[in-house]
Amino acid sequence: MRRIVLVTSLALGQTIAASTSAEAASASGPAALALAGVIASHSSTLGSYDRRIMRALFDAGRSNIISFPPNRMISVKAHSVACRASDVDITARSCELVFGTGKRDLRARAANEVFATLAAAGVTSEGATGSINENVKNLVCTVIPKEIKQKAGGGADCTFETP
Repeated sequence: MRRIVLVTSLALGQTIAASTSAEAASASGPAALALAGVIASHSSTLGSYDRRIMRALFDAGRSNIISFPPNRMISVKAHSVACRASDVDITARSCELVFGTGKRDLRARAANEVFATLAAAGVTSEGATGSINENVKNLVCTVIPKEIKQKAGGGADCTFETP
């Protein structure tokens, strides 16, 4: 499964690196922007201006953001992201996102979006009978709108730890 995700990711032009011990990993390019975008929309620590810029970049696909300072970057952080889907009750999906002292619980479609984006970023699924889990800790995504505006494939990088 890990090879399929890696091959698919490389075919999409993104860089994903993970150690075989599943401790530290990273994503860049489209996968990193997607991960930063879905996490930013639920963040309790990201300011409203940065959240609005992330919506413009990821939700609307607009890279020509005139009002954003040229030497500034956006940092999207989550202490942990833990998602679970059931392969028995196929309607059951949930994610718990922890931001500093705040926590967000997602269900159904919103949880599926985070779950699928983690997979696209190279997070390996694990599970026991009846459930599939994807978990990361210490997620830090750096988004540089000025670099994204150049449309050269850069401007978004994420690092995280897997259990």
